[in-house]
Amino acid sequence: MTTSGTNEFPDLQQRMAALIGEGDVPTLEAVLEELHPSDIADVVESLSDELRLALVRALPADLASETLAEMEEGEARAELLTALAPAESAELLHELQDDDAADLVGELAPEAQDRILAELPTDEAGDIRELLQYDEDTAGGIMTTALVSVLGHVTAGEAIEAVRVKGREVEDFYTVFVVDENTKLLGTVPLDDLILSDTGHRISDLVQPTVASVFPDSDQELVGHMIARYNLASIPVVSVDGILLGRVTFDDVIDVIEAETTEDLLLFSGVSEAEELRGSSLEAVRTRLPWLLLNTMTASLAACVVWWFRSEIAEATLLAVVMPVVAGLGGNAGQQALAVTVRRLATSAGPLEARGRVVGKEILVGLFNGGAIGVLVAGAAAMLAVAMGADPRLGVVVLLAMWGNIVMAGFAGSFIPTFLDRMGQDPAVASTVFLTALTDLTGFLLLLGLATVIL
Repeated sequence: MTTSGTNEFPDLQQRMAALIGEGDVPTLEAVLEELHPSDIADVVESLSDELRLALVRALPADLASETLAEMEEGEARAELLTALAPAESAELLHELQDDDAADLVGELAPEAQDRILAELPTDEAGDIRELLQYDEDTAGGIMTTALVSVLGHVTAGEAIEAVRVKGREVEDFYTVFVVDENTKLLGTVPLDDLILSDTGHRISDLVQPTVASVFPDSDQELVGHMIARYNLASIPVVSVDGILLGRVTFDDVIDVIEAETTEDLLLFSGVSEAEELRGSSLEAVRTRLPWLLLNTMTASLAACVVWWFRSEIAEATLLAVVMPVVAGLGGNAGQQALAVTVRRLATSAGPLEARGRVVGKEILVGLFNGGAIGVLVAGAAAMLAVAMGADPRLGVVVLLAMWGNIVMAGFAGSFIPTFLDRMGQDPAVASTVFLTALTDLTGFLLLLGLATVIL
């Protein structure tokens, strides 16, 4: 399959709509066979509801199912699946791996789920229902029960025969899981080692200890970290008793990383993760307005500090000139520390990594950077004060305020996300909405408070 260029997309969209309107199914199929399901999904999402349904029905079942799986999660594909007859929907689900089928079914209302699953064979419907019991953001929610496993007491030759049989029903497997009679995970055997070994060797002699495994209720972000950390093609999902339940493959983890990165970016920017990137303007207003209202309240605290020291500002107008510089540089320094800390926490998965050291590092960085920037700005402020006939000690005030605010910014930008992470919360929640308010408050308090004492 080939992919279409970005510039060709509008023409392709119009051509698809024209072919659907004409009912020219053979030409439509010929054009779509040259496209990847991801590209077809983009076309489907761009069409009206009526044309979407007609296009999906015109596709072969295997291609239509992959196209649905590639569409963005949300109402669009759920509505499309519901619009099909239950038998048609079941046919599409039959073509998918159980994890992808469960993702699709999970977006439907309970009544629609029951109608579609009733059209599937009992074993397939049972596998999907079993996966639906797990939260979508957990290892169980993204795992597939389709895997290749062999018993630990068989020979390599017997294992190869078993792999040949089971492998016909499993997509993209690179590792063979070794289990006992109770399906308890014993370890793994790389597929190449199994094929190259002497057929008389026992699997127990070839089995390798499991590098990493996860429980079905493990967070999907942890699963992504484990696969990336240990360079795994897939990771087994086991019960508390060590029973092999399924596996999570690296292609699912790519989707997880994208979703988690998007979530962190939104939270980091003070936008609710509930906002759909392709949602309407009304949805964007509904999700962003609460954050802006919260920001209004936090910014009011800094405004209260300015009001409290209004007489000092009236007597030394140069303070009003320096105030945005002190607050702005503190905010930028805090955002630097916050971005580095959140990213470090997001990419660290090992229990041996000392995450708390990042706070000390950012304080030390703040001491050096605050001192350097403080001297520079303080020198400029002192010269400006002399030129205007004001007290040159303003430079000392600016130096101490700038220095202290940047150190506080480094501490807050690193401590808040680290603390949230230790509490089991998403560290990205420590967004710039809170950090900027804190650095503004600290900067104004230091500058105006020191000016009151020194000047």
